[in-house]
Amino acid sequence: MKVAIIAANGGAFDAYKVFNLALAAAAADGEVNIFFTFEGLNLIHKEMHKNLPLPEGKEHFAEGFKKANVPSIEELVSMANEMGVKMIACQMTMDVMSLDKDQFIDGIEVGGAATFLNYAKDADVSLTF
Repeated sequence: MKVAIIAANGGAFDAYKVFNLALAAAAADGEVNIFFTFEGLNLIHKEMHKNLPLPEGKEHFAEGFKKANVPSIEELVSMANEMGVKMIACQMTMDVMSLDKDQFIDGIEVGGAATFLNYAKDADVSLTF
């Protein structure tokens, strides 16, 4: 199974959605590529991914995640890296925001939309968050 995910939003709920599905697909021996663009870059930024905000009024979910033993976003990012999930940071967005590759977690690639589209064109599953 080939899975293509676009991560365009940068909150905690977005991270849980993106990484939960990416890890499930990788665990089922799927090939997974995630394209991080605009606020989605927060999910792989070295510092920002450690403290992603919950939506306003949903702060109580933090306790629910702990009670349910849901891994932290930092742990999910690490697991995705270990499981071979390919993470691509959008070059254009990085240029617009004056970001460098060294500001992101180890193991990511930097590429343009064409790089991701070439992969996604024959994906079995395509998702956007």
